[in-house]
Amino acid sequence: MNGAPGAIPTRGFSQYTLIMERNLKEVFREAAQLPERDRATLAGLLIETLDPVSEPDVEAAWSEEIKRRLAEIDAGTVELIPWEEVRAELFGQPNES
Repeated sequence: MNGAPGAIPTRGFSQYTLIMERNLKEVFREAAQLPERDRATLAGLLIETLDPVSEPDVEAAWSEEIKRRLAEIDAGTVELIPWEEVRAELFGQPNES
């Protein structure tokens, strides 16, 4: 072992780091080839893994918000905007319709 007790061995760590970097690059390249909808789904799933502890009050509040929004859509009281228009506005791209 190198260094102080409990220190991470630098040789093993650097090999691990290189393997992880290569694997992450490979995963990214593969994910980048997915259709846009699949990439968005994958991104959402990955984000969910960052905060695995959910708070019941927050989950309940989101559930109620989703029900409220669906009811508004079903009642026709809100205007739906196609994703293409939202994306164009967000990223400054002209609307192609």
